[in-house]
Amino acid sequence: MKINRTVRAAVTAGLVGAFAGCAPGGPEATEARPAARTGTAHYASAERLPERSAPDGTTIVVGNPSARSTVHVYEDPRCPVVEEYERTGAEGLRKLLLKGEIKAEYTFASFKDDRLGGDGSKRAVNALRAALEKGKFVEYHAVLFESQTAVEGSGGFTTERLLKLAGDVPGLRGEAFDLAVRTMKYSSFVTASQQVYQQTGEDPIGPGTPTIVVNGHSIDGGLYGANFDEELFGMLVTDLHEHPYTWDTEYKPLKETLKDAAIES
Repeated sequence: MKINRTVRAAVTAGLVGAFAGCAPGGPEATEARPAARTGTAHYASAERLPERSAPDGTTIVVGNPSARSTVHVYEDPRCPVVEEYERTGAEGLRKLLLKGEIKAEYTFASFKDDRLGGDGSKRAVNALRAALEKGKFVEYHAVLFESQTAVEGSGGFTTERLLKLAGDVPGLRGEAFDLAVRTMKYSSFVTASQQVYQQTGEDPIGPGTPTIVVNGHSIDGGLYGANFDEELFGMLVTDLHEHPYTWDTEYKPLKETLKDAAIES
């Protein structure tokens, strides 16, 4: 089967425009939510999605543990391009997660603190890890990125702001969560996650955020714009899930063709 014609046409025509991600400048196990019941692949809502810490201690896994396809997302909480992804292409990912066919993995960077000053990225990553401990990572992650633009324009992800935003997630606030946020309980997780991010890809300072990897294939270069279109991204992930061989036969050659075309222009 050939690549989805709509995907090819949209990417080739530059339908979703050109984007550039944020670039750097200058193990603790948790109890998972229950997986989908045998015989069903659907979750009723994002709040019902399973979430857990992977054995490597730096990856947060969301979705059906038995899903055979994985979308790995690298994000910095203060990166405005990640916020763009979360309100566009990530919507397509969330729909696939609810179907139970795809799982997502998250690795969090915190290099934006060095570029922008302060420690908002580190504090946000620590708070996300604390939310995972309460089984509320998915909900809190959504709240943080929905608020990112306003927060960055009014003081950033401070401890008090992170706690206030946690109040928008029912059942998240409590003595254990609040203390973890105030004391940076998961600072080792923050540091280790940044190190893993830096070791990803060929650039020694990291690949930039967001970086999206579908079943081991980085959706970058000429395909990068597809990450920022909900429908297009959903179709691309579905193609690679249902027909894995299309990466070598169609997507990789298309990515190289578009890269060469950009260089020539």
